[in-house]
Amino acid sequence: MAFQKPTGTQDLLPGMVEKWQYVEQKARDLCRRFNYREIRTPLFEQTDLFVRGVGDTTDIVEKEMYTFNDKGDRSMTLRPEGTAGVVRAYVENKLYGEPDVSKLYYIGPMFRYERPQAGRYRQFHQFGVEAFGAVDPAIDAEVISLGYQFCKELGMQGVKVEINSVGTPETRTAYREKLLAYLTPMKDSLCKDCNSRMDRNPMRVLDCKVDQDKFHDAPSILESLDEECSTLFEKVKQHLDVMEVDYVVNPRLVRGLDYYTHTAFEFKAEGIGAIDTIGGGGRYNGLVSGIGGPDQPGIGVGIGLERIVLILEKQQIELNAQKPLDVYFVALGEQADMEITKQVFKLRQLGFSVERDYLGRKMKAQMKSSDRLKARYTAILGNDELERGEIALKSMETGEQLTVKLDEIHLKIV
Repeated sequence: MAFQKPTGTQDLLPGMVEKWQYVEQKARDLCRRFNYREIRTPLFEQTDLFVRGVGDTTDIVEKEMYTFNDKGDRSMTLRPEGTAGVVRAYVENKLYGEPDVSKLYYIGPMFRYERPQAGRYRQFHQFGVEAFGAVDPAIDAEVISLGYQFCKELGMQGVKVEINSVGTPETRTAYREKLLAYLTPMKDSLCKDCNSRMDRNPMRVLDCKVDQDKFHDAPSILESLDEECSTLFEKVKQHLDVMEVDYVVNPRLVRGLDYYTHTAFEFKAEGIGAIDTIGGGGRYNGLVSGIGGPDQPGIGVGIGLERIVLILEKQQIELNAQKPLDVYFVALGEQADMEITKQVFKLRQLGFSVERDYLGRKMKAQMKSSDRLKARYTAILGNDELERGEIALKSMETGEQLTVKLDEIHLKIV
């Protein structure tokens, strides 16, 4: 072929798309029950939004962003994650003026230049929620429980929730000194990325996938938390406990973004190769003010839909995503063909899913088509039946065939 899809992207074809729609509908229904409202932001933003929001020491900003200059010579970037754009919209549209907590969700594509592998693409899709305006640890637990319930209701097995507190910029200063004292003696044995991060953001070293096995006895940030941070973290755990959300504390969990404060968490599942994280998030109390808004707290989560769908397939979880066709019409004769055009459109207007033959095939081939499409009923109309105002209606499940009036088909297929 002259053209193929770009590396790290995929075509979602009929048969697979229905599974995605099922997963997305589950996300939307869950957000309705948790009272989160949908927001849709641009696929590209000013580059500086992600540099300031995500952090200039992150892999995303350093290596992975799709950045370009537009025709006005402005630097733009395809969004690599969802939070920064939602925060920008929250500030620009003054949603902080609302009297209640702003609870928002999004579903859409993100873009990162990464090495493609199982569950990782350069164009990928995320479902995420963001909540602004509350410091109550109950909202932290709510966001975690929403992601946990999403996986649970899809039927996923073996999902683990890992949580940690990354404290505040002030408490991290004390932890930074302890961590550097631990890391410096092993500096020569660490990878290039670890050495680069050690001077600018040593906590990110703990997020390294190459040298992860070297940090088992690293000092825990939980030991550097002040009383306020410790109290907030304990309350988050208490809220999770009463909701019976199964979690473990992972003191090395730091997440790959610079904006997190206090609560950080990840959802993990086996079955997608070396990368086992399917989503995660945390609190970001300084992010709104950091991009020019008022000092409003926030917390969010992002979940990778490619990884969700992959795990569902690996675990052989049946989604029942593709609904059967209600009726397939078979026409025998030119006059019957015209009447079927009328009946097909009429039933579609009434909300039924309907199909007919467009290839001029004989009755046997049309019946096979009805069977392939898993139609509940096959309606067969010849010119003789048309003169009597009747049509043969066959149940494809039982094989029973009835003769019904043309204007009463909709009453028989409910």
